[in-house]
Amino acid sequence: MKVLITGHDGYIGSVMAPVLQAAGHEVVGVDTYFYSDERYEARRHGFLNLHKDVRDFVPEDFEGFDAVVHLAALSNDPLGELNPELTHEINYQASLQMAKLAKEAGVQRCLFASTCSVYGVANQEELATEESPLQPLSAYAVSKIRSEEGLAKLADDGFSPVYLRMATVYGWSPRFRSDLVLNNLACWAQVSGEIRILSDGTPWRPAVHVGDVANAYAAALAAPREAIHNQAFNVGVNEENYQVRDLAAIVHEAFPGSQVTYAEGGGPDPRSYRVDFGKIQRCIPAFKPVWNARRGAEELRSAFESAGLRQEDVAGPKYVRLAALKALLAEGQLDKNLYWRARVIYPTQG
Repeated sequence: MKVLITGHDGYIGSVMAPVLQAAGHEVVGVDTYFYSDERYEARRHGFLNLHKDVRDFVPEDFEGFDAVVHLAALSNDPLGELNPELTHEINYQASLQMAKLAKEAGVQRCLFASTCSVYGVANQEELATEESPLQPLSAYAVSKIRSEEGLAKLADDGFSPVYLRMATVYGWSPRFRSDLVLNNLACWAQVSGEIRILSDGTPWRPAVHVGDVANAYAAALAAPREAIHNQAFNVGVNEENYQVRDLAAIVHEAFPGSQVTYAEGGGPDPRSYRVDFGKIQRCIPAFKPVWNARRGAEELRSAFESAGLRQEDVAGPKYVRLAALKALLAEGQLDKNLYWRARVIYPTQG
């Protein structure tokens, strides 16, 4: 397939693009490069890259593609709350416009990056399935639900959207993020020896490695249309549902000499959900996850040592998405609508 990946230079996309290439797909990436510390190059990592905001797509951008993998978004809850209106515009409105243009251009499959955070506060006695009530607690989660609903209305015999609701992702990436729970716990263990829990440690989170996420998308691209058409799939493994305190204990074992600490006054996080991942195993059997949180924590320790992780990186713009955008805004590189002030739009496959 010829596949367009939006957000290919992000945390997940920078891992996924090589995986899809290795699976035999012709990959083209599109990114606005908010989080890149490298100069833009039209051909980076051996495939064509387009520098474009997802709000600026035109019909010609999708001509000749078989599938779109739509990762680009203002990602995670704190970033979504920076400006809820912009979260709605970028994550929802731009996603639907992208899908309409792709459909008109003859793109047959659209893999949409959604999230398990749509379950919000789930019944702790049961695992949330794709049919469970959706109870979003953030602008980010709301934007994902509305996008799923809007994409579903576009589904027909020629256009097949699929909604991949990812567990909380962890693991090393060329565009690493320290603002994800397991990554964050491991970062602080590395730079301070303290594994900092900001809640009371009781909230539940499902965890999935970024490499397994990339493989899930590769498997979904290869799956028969009838097995996945216009359906949601939780992406993860049942055994990888953890309370935050359990993740902290895993990090403690992986980082010798570290200790678990609790923030003063930290209470229960209202976001707490355990998730069932049986459907993706049944419908997309080619998805075979190989990671677990324990192995992931060990990977992070090794990666941090190689990268020379510093304390200022953990909470700063290098690895925190919200901090990165605030820095670009403060420097005047972005305007209030998160457009580059010096905007460069490269032509499709130019």
